[in-house]
Amino acid sequence: MSSFPLPSLAVPDSIFDVGCAGPKRRILILTAGYGEGHNAAARALGEACDEVGGAGTARVVDVFALASPRLDRVVKRAYLYAINRQPRIWSLVYAWMHRSRLLPYCLRGLHADRRVLEQIIAQERPEAICSTYPVYAFLLEQLRREGRVTAPHYNVVTDSISINSLWWRAGAAGWFVPNEDSAAVMRAAGLAADRLHVLGFPVTLFFRRHAELTPPDLAAGARPRVLYILNSGTRNAEATVRRLLAGTDWEITCAVGRDEKLRQRLEQLAAGRQAPWEILGWTDAIPRLLMTHHVVISKAGGATTQEAIAARCPMIVSQVVPGQEEGNYELLRRHGAGARAETPAAVEATLRAAFADQGAVCQEWRRRLEELSRPSAAREIATFVLTATAAPR
Repeated sequence: MSSFPLPSLAVPDSIFDVGCAGPKRRILILTAGYGEGHNAAARALGEACDEVGGAGTARVVDVFALASPRLDRVVKRAYLYAINRQPRIWSLVYAWMHRSRLLPYCLRGLHADRRVLEQIIAQERPEAICSTYPVYAFLLEQLRREGRVTAPHYNVVTDSISINSLWWRAGAAGWFVPNEDSAAVMRAAGLAADRLHVLGFPVTLFFRRHAELTPPDLAAGARPRVLYILNSGTRNAEATVRRLLAGTDWEITCAVGRDEKLRQRLEQLAAGRQAPWEILGWTDAIPRLLMTHHVVISKAGGATTQEAIAARCPMIVSQVVPGQEEGNYELLRRHGAGARAETPAAVEATLRAAFADQGAVCQEWRRRLEELSRPSAAREIATFVLTATAAPR
C-alpha cells in the first residue's frame, strides 16, 4: 500500500456559482476512499499524466468527500467495519450490488454528489475524465444525458477477476483493465473487445524508475528478507509477528501504519532478536521495500497486490475480504505466483517451504510474476488518454 498524499481540488466558495471557470485542465481523475486501491491508482495516474503532459495536466478529486464530508466519513468507517469485522455480511452486500437492478437508479439519484461533480467539470473543463471508482460512471451518465458533460470518460478498473458489474453497467468510452484474466471476465459480460485496454493497474512510477532495485540473490546464499504489511483489521497480526520473530532464518520488516501502540508492542517482541529486524510505523517507502524483499505477507488488498506484482515480490496472502479481494488472490493462484496462509503456523510453514533449497519456490514465484508485472501501466494509460484527447473526435 503506497502512502503518498492525495492531491485534492481546492474548492472556492464560488464553486457552486454558475459559470465559474478556471484554467482548462486536460485530465480530471475521480477517486473515492473506499479501499486504498482506488486512491493509489488515481495518485499514480495523476503522477503519470503530469510526467507525460507536463505539470498540471491532471487533477485528482474525491467528489464524495467534497460534497458531503461528514456523511462520507461515516460511510467509509461503516465500509471498513464491514470488510474487517463482518466479512460474511459484506460478501452478501457485494453480491447484491453485482446483480441489483435497483442500485443503478439509486446511484444516478445522488443529487448532491452529481451537482458538485458538474461544478468541478465546469471549473476544470477537462478534455477527458478518468475514474478509479465505478459509481462515477452513473453520475457522468446522467450529466451526459442532460448535456452537461461532453468529455469522454474512461473507467480505470482496480479489481481483478471478481469484478462487480457496477464497473460496466453505466457505460464508458473505454475501460483500462489490470490483466487479461479480468478482460476475459468483462468480455464474457458482453463488453466490446475494442473498448477494453489491458494496460495494467496504474502503480506509482517509482517501480518503473527504479527497476534496478532487487533483493539479494538467494541462490548465492543471501538471507531471505520478509516484509509483513499489517493493514487495518488484519487478523492474527501479533501472533504471526511473534512466530516470525522467533525464527532466525530470515530478516523481517513489519509495516504497521499509524498504530503507534502496535508498533511499540512489536518492537518489544523484536528486542534481542539476533537476525536483522525493523518495525516501521507510517511510511511512504512501501514501493522500495517491496522491491528489496523476497516475499511480502499481507491481506489481498487491491493496491498491495498490484504493487507487489509490479515489484515482482511474491505474496503470501494472509487474509482475503470476500468480494473484490477474492479475485486478487485468484490472480496469484492462477499464475502460480504466491500462496495463501491464514494462520501464524501456516505463514511460517509457507515461508520455510518457499525459502528451502536456496529459495527455489520463491524464485519460481518471482519468475511467474514477470508475466503479470506492468510497472509502466500508469504512464501507458496516461499516454493513451492524452493521445486520444489530441485526436480529432
